[in-house]
Amino acid sequence: MIEARDTGSRETPGRGGGQDFWPDDDKPGRRLPSPKLLYGAAAALVAVVVAVVAVLMLTGGGTEEKAAPREVLPTAYTPDYNGEGFRQIAERSADGRAITEGEAFSAKSLKSTGYSFSLAASDLSSDCKAATWGARLQGDLAKFGCTQIARSAYVSADKKHVGHFVVINLSGVEGVKQILRDLDPRTKAGWPTLLKAPGVPATGAGFSAAYAKTYGHYAVLTLVERAGGAQPASLNEMIDVSLVVENAADFLYGRLDLAATGKPGQ
Repeated sequence: MIEARDTGSRETPGRGGGQDFWPDDDKPGRRLPSPKLLYGAAAALVAVVVAVVAVLMLTGGGTEEKAAPREVLPTAYTPDYNGEGFRQIAERSADGRAITEGEAFSAKSLKSTGYSFSLAASDLSSDCKAATWGARLQGDLAKFGCTQIARSAYVSADKKHVGHFVVINLSGVEGVKQILRDLDPRTKAGWPTLLKAPGVPATGAGFSAAYAKTYGHYAVLTLVERAGGAQPASLNEMIDVSLVVENAADFLYGRLDLAATGKPGQ
């Protein structure tokens, strides 16, 4: 597993020392076929071409619109278990109202220096098992009181980057910490199923970096990549993109303010 921390080179420090940034290439006397055979072969070839074209037209052609692979794990992963600043809603008992679609997907566009993203797909589900894969992860989600998973996909204006944003509503901060441990790709415990963003290749074919944070009783995840999984110039690029996508979590600060002051915030 590669830890998705800042690096300016093609190497990034791992927990056990330096770790490679990049994840683990006609003979004489031969009789010519008769004209009838040639015409027949040509006709057969035309029929095959027509059939292939028809299939491409019906399916949309290419690989761009294929469904996202169900079991996707990030190449690089960095969890943050701290949760500093969100202790007021460390337990759901202090923030019992369910997340609404209006909150979770209120950020239709996200902008920062050099990057602009638009919401391309979204889903809010109360079925935490259906929104994830992996028996171990699903078991811990049930154990720690998962009631909702909000998933969204953002695409940059130039379609060069894709960002996935996930919020998991759990009963308390200890459950969040366990889920963040489960999400470490080395455990192969599972991950949320990522949504397919229209107009760009499905995530999962190449390099991606994920960042998981503790927002009180919410686990907040961002997974980012260059569209199609191309290798980024450095992890700095992935960090910058993830910070833009993480702005979709601003609605949780409003919940924090409400719990702390009794008045809605942002």
